[in-house]
Amino acid sequence: MLKLAVLVSGGGTNLQAIIDAISAGKITNACISVVISNNANAYALERARAHGIEALCISPKDFESREAFNQAFLDKLNSYNVDLVVLAGFLVVLPEMMIKEYTNRIVNIHPSLIPSFCGTGYYGLKVHEGVLSRGVKVTGATVHFVDEGTDTGPIILQKAVEVEQDDTPEILQRRVMEQAEWIIMPKAIDLIANGKVSVVDGRVRIDENK
Repeated sequence: MLKLAVLVSGGGTNLQAIIDAISAGKITNACISVVISNNANAYALERARAHGIEALCISPKDFESREAFNQAFLDKLNSYNVDLVVLAGFLVVLPEMMIKEYTNRIVNIHPSLIPSFCGTGYYGLKVHEGVLSRGVKVTGATVHFVDEGTDTGPIILQKAVEVEQDDTPEILQRRVMEQAEWIIMPKAIDLIANGKVSVVDGRVRIDENK
């Protein structure tokens, strides 16, 4: 059984998609051990508690330095002995020591088709504003492993979504969530939980026959 920690900063719609997929049997051989937020007011914490999942807040504001926060966060995460860390709208830059300790065991969802509209400054609505400003016809979402860069880790799954002519950033954001994010994040977790994902020479291989 793959033990998950889900890290969130806001409403937790991707967290809800994971919870629902586990309940529906679309994610097998996995359970959520803990949900951690940097924001005490994140609605995601309420979503977790409503499903009997332990939920807690560790905020940088409560520590004298970023280093102290990073160490406390890593210590708390390690105390749960999780197998996979899922970033579901987590707006804190992960410390390098955590990324090294959890190499190819941290996954993130990004609301574009990486390498387009990603990297520093591209998060939340800013991604969709960039898509509409450039006038591209197709966008989507990407699930990837996290490395020391920003949105540069090995890509696990991608799903395309059409951009419509009269889209606003908010409308496009919702469509990308519904048609891509909420589908491929649970699928990626299920593949990992069932031993079907490996990383070879910096690229992900998926063996559906395992």
